[in-house]
Amino acid sequence: MATKKQTPPAYVGFGMLTPVYIMALDKLPRRNTGEIVHEVSEYVYDDAAIIACNLSQWGVPSGMIGTSVGKDILGHHVENMLKQFGVQGRVRFTKKYKTPLEVNVSDKKGARTFFWQRSEEILQTLETASLSLIKKAKLLYVDWYDGDHIVRAMKEAKKHNVPVFLNFEHGHKNRELFQRYAGMVTICQAVTDAAQIGKKQSMLSLARKLINTGIQTAIITMASQGCMVVEGEQIIRVHAPKVKAVDGSGAGATFSSGFIYGRLNEWSLEETVRFAIAAASLKVTRAGLTMFPVQEIQGLARTLRVEHMIYRNNQFFEIEKLLKLPPNNPLVKEARKFAQRFLPKKKKDDLFKRKMVKF
Repeated sequence: MATKKQTPPAYVGFGMLTPVYIMALDKLPRRNTGEIVHEVSEYVYDDAAIIACNLSQWGVPSGMIGTSVGKDILGHHVENMLKQFGVQGRVRFTKKYKTPLEVNVSDKKGARTFFWQRSEEILQTLETASLSLIKKAKLLYVDWYDGDHIVRAMKEAKKHNVPVFLNFEHGHKNRELFQRYAGMVTICQAVTDAAQIGKKQSMLSLARKLINTGIQTAIITMASQGCMVVEGEQIIRVHAPKVKAVDGSGAGATFSSGFIYGRLNEWSLEETVRFAIAAASLKVTRAGLTMFPVQEIQGLARTLRVEHMIYRNNQFFEIEKLLKLPPNNPLVKEARKFAQRFLPKKKKDDLFKRKMVKF
């Protein structure tokens, strides 16, 4: 009997493979004391693998190119979990080291403390991984935590015109690294700094920095403050809803999952960003990484507060606060056309007040 041919993965993740145990508790204990753990869940880490499993739950064919795991119980457990989620790709085994393990501890305030095993010996196995899954993919995801090992995968993606999504976090502060990766990246997700502390001005400054390197889509995430996305002349700022946090583990990867889901389904930028924020917000309300259904996420996404801006001539303009200028003003004319495409219809007198965001 002929076997059913698999659909090539639309999403391919490249990076570290490790099992993770996520512990949810009320608060982190003081030194030399303990705390009751309310719930323990398990999953596959790092972010590239999380996204592959998340997208598979939403019906997206996904694949994973990962580091080798040990030929032990944990290694086979990683392989079995990926198979259960329907993630394509061969899991490679080695006798040179034991399967690395990660433990995440989350409290009710949304704080996350993690303990991981991550050595150059393990990451070096990415250099010998087959890249065949990339050829027919619609998007490749890489993470700066995996170092220059991601370069080989990004070059392969570029060879086959596959867009690259780089999770750069605060790595953009390393100028040399920033310049080395920029030319191969299509979508870049970053934070203003390691603590994600900042306001709109710092988000805009970082977005400009990314866009000016040739990156097509700059995503600036700010944890509970939501995110800002710049693509071409369009800027979408989506505010995160207030939720009761239980487990912040994997929230950033869930945001990436939501954005990639919208992108692969060819949604508008606003719809995509709304979905990404909603997915990440719902994720932190319960322990573990089992995804909420798409329809439930979309329900929350529709309620989120959104701001629209324009990026033009290396400057940012807030559409909804344009000053009342003469109707023949070139900026006003272009802003009106832009607003008609992306904003709900409103009375003209309420829409156009000009405000340039200064640095």
